[in-house]
Amino acid sequence: GATAEKCFLQITGMTCASCVSTIERSLQKEDGIVSVLVALMAGKAEIKYKPEFIQPLEIAQLIQNLGFEATVIEDHAETEGHVELLITGMTCASCVHNIESKLMRTNGIFYASVALATCKAHIQFDPEIIGPRDIINIIKEIGFHASVARRDPNAHNLDHKKEIQQWKKSFLCSLLFGIPVLILMIYMQIPSGEHHGSMVLEQNIIPGLSILNLLFFILCTFVQFLGGWYFYVQAYKSLKHKMANMDVLIVLATTIAYLYSCVILIVAIIEKAEESPVTFFDTPPMLFVFIALGRWLEHIAKSKTSEALAKLMSLQATEATVVTLGPDHSIVREEHVAVELVQRGDIIKVVPGGKFPVDGKVIEGNSMADESLITGEPMPVTKKPGSTVIAGSINAHGSVLVNATHVGNDTTLAQIVKLVEEAQMSKAPIQQLADKFSGYFVPFIIIISTVTLIVWITIGFLDFDVIKKYLPNLSKHVSKTELILRFAFQTSITVLSIACPCSLGLA
Repeated sequence: GATAEKCFLQITGMTCASCVSTIERSLQKEDGIVSVLVALMAGKAEIKYKPEFIQPLEIAQLIQNLGFEATVIEDHAETEGHVELLITGMTCASCVHNIESKLMRTNGIFYASVALATCKAHIQFDPEIIGPRDIINIIKEIGFHASVARRDPNAHNLDHKKEIQQWKKSFLCSLLFGIPVLILMIYMQIPSGEHHGSMVLEQNIIPGLSILNLLFFILCTFVQFLGGWYFYVQAYKSLKHKMANMDVLIVLATTIAYLYSCVILIVAIIEKAEESPVTFFDTPPMLFVFIALGRWLEHIAKSKTSEALAKLMSLQATEATVVTLGPDHSIVREEHVAVELVQRGDIIKVVPGGKFPVDGKVIEGNSMADESLITGEPMPVTKKPGSTVIAGSINAHGSVLVNATHVGNDTTLAQIVKLVEEAQMSKAPIQQLADKFSGYFVPFIIIISTVTLIVWITIGFLDFDVIKKYLPNLSKHVSKTELILRFAFQTSITVLSIACPCSLGLA
């Protein structure tokens, strides 16, 4: 009877609970193996063995013979139990020292650190020997009160309600003022006889300001600062972190188009021009409408995943009935404990209609379990002594006693939640590439648009005929300089505007 040692294996290729039981059954037949514990979702096995009979590499080989891939995990810091406790009643540094030294002297605790300021204790322990409930009892014996620091199930930052509201508001606002702009634009494009309505719109209210431009100005101002507000916020945040994302481009293009239009209008009014100038007030509203719509849809899609996560979290049972067994499995006493305090090796009684609080093995009783919430299996599964049960599934009609094998963050359900959370947090490689690309893309577009501006101004002053080609209906009243500047601005703003809603940004 030499002491048993523990080893941990990473196993890939397990698809369902029957794979797990195959591995557990065939390993337990081998000489020198004391106990086998396999976690399906995490793909890990914890094996106690007697080193004089068998070695970890041989165990891995046995598992490979069954048709799975298995490798020995050298570093098993992963497999220690971790618990975070809230301790109340500490007043000074000596309280902290008392608790820490008492815990460190306890068998099965590797590490304990207590912070007076936050009232929190971080403890690492060996789940074979001790568990959170015992630790809390030890702390209570010294005269303090302790409880497990709960993660608020709704605290995961995957809730998109706020963003959905924001972008919806942004989109509807842009749409409300953007549609009239669109209608006016189309209306102005209609080729006209002399007595067409566009003449009315082009009449000046005061010299240099036509009805059309006034309407454009009013509508566009609303879109720019109501519809586009969140874009400004996002762009500011991005620049603060010395980054340039798509929001910066969008804000730049729309602001320049808007300000340029305002400036030429003001100049025209001051000069009392006979004709109101051509403005770009139509660009910003259209951009904002499409991009805000895209953002809104994106957040709606993201929130669907989060809803699924919240539902998953809510499947977890909140408490468990831990029982103490006497001889021949008679129940000596029962206590109700929070599910966070269930320890590995606890015997748990699950009544008909109750949820299984943790993953475990049935040791007594026969029942059917509805595991459809976890595995998707619609038929109830028979549970008899030796069967594994999954946390979150529902016990149908018999009362059973379960020996807890995976508790806390090791349960199948907790693993699924973790996987979904990780999937939400991490980006697809192609998305990272796009982000990296758009980092260079924005400065690149700004440079190109500036170059465009300078080049056209230069060309204009050197050879005006080149520009003349592009300006079909020249009016006699406008100075050459104004025409050149207007054309140059038009080209450079076009570069910015086209780059904004580019597929990369929208995607």
